Amino acid sequence: MKTDLTPSHLAFVPFVSVHNMMRLVNTMGAEGFITELAAYIEEDFKRWPEFDKTPRVASHSHEGVIELMPTADAELYGFKYVNGHPKNMKEGFQTVTAFGVLSSVSNGYPVLLTEMTILTALRTAATSALVGRYLAPEGSKVMAMIGNGAQCEFQALAFRALCGINTLRLYDIDPAATAKAKRNLEGQGFDITTCTSGQEAVEGAQIVTTCTADKQYATILSDNMIGRGQHINAIGGDCPGKTELHKDILLRSDIFVEYPEQTRIEGEIQQLADDHPVTELWKVMRGEAQGRRDAAQITLFDSVGFAIEDFSALRFVRDKVDGTDFAEPLDMLADPDDPRDLFGMVQRAKG
Repeated sequence: MKTDLTPSHLAFVPFVSVHNMMRLVNTMGAEGFITELAAYIEEDFKRWPEFDKTPRVASHSHEGVIELMPTADAELYGFKYVNGHPKNMKEGFQTVTAFGVLSSVSNGYPVLLTEMTILTALRTAATSALVGRYLAPEGSKVMAMIGNGAQCEFQALAFRALCGINTLRLYDIDPAATAKAKRNLEGQGFDITTCTSGQEAVEGAQIVTTCTADKQYATILSDNMIGRGQHINAIGGDCPGKTELHKDILLRSDIFVEYPEQTRIEGEIQQLADDHPVTELWKVMRGEAQGRRDAAQITLFDSVGFAIEDFSALRFVRDKVDGTDFAEPLDMLADPDDPRDLFGMVQRAKG
């Protein structure tokens, strides 16, 4: 009978805390982290048919939403737990928090547990800018950012790293949010213009990013604000009943989505008929569908976030922390000497 209660190596799962995630990002540099993460996302988009896919499992309330986002390929299973509660900021909480798990398909054991509040911001930004490489006008230099909250700076860094954007036009209904973003982004070397309206922000911008938090139908962009040739990076809509764009913009745009079955529930296209044509981004990245075709085309990335992007992020972090001190062993899995004697292990723990 085993008397040593020290956990075996099978009991431990690599855990990346918020502290260590920040260490990893700062060691790599945020733009370097985003660039490498985008390569993982693109790689997984190009093998899209290999994945199990389902719309995320969502529990909605008047206060917000709590979601599970699962997917798997033949070797790994991943999921993210994430919430979205717009009221949280007024109460001193984050609007979005998250954590994620990556597991081995062969035995079901987790191989990574990590914070994903910071990682989600990075993967959302990496996905947006990766899509921008396929859809934004050639030579884009100016991006309008409407909604200057927690995602703003990550988006800016991603679009500079992947698309060459260095001039930003900022607007938020809360001037304090814009002042925060301006302070942070000027420290990163961006050319910043603060604006007093969304209309002013989009003037002269080749790319327009919308990222607001209100859980309601809203018109952040009206039809007259968008002109020929612009690319819209619409990342704020992420649940039923929440949109940011006027319907007429959608009707003038070529719309690109991650997973139609989820986007039609949660994205801007919930305003349109179920059969309204959209293009899946994985097909664009594989060369099976066309992205931007000319300078006059209005392109719209109707982004809601999909589990494969989180899978890519989990896979990326696992590779980056392997063999380093950015992960710490977490005693998470019961590992009795005899797999049939879980009760006996508990009893022996009495001492």
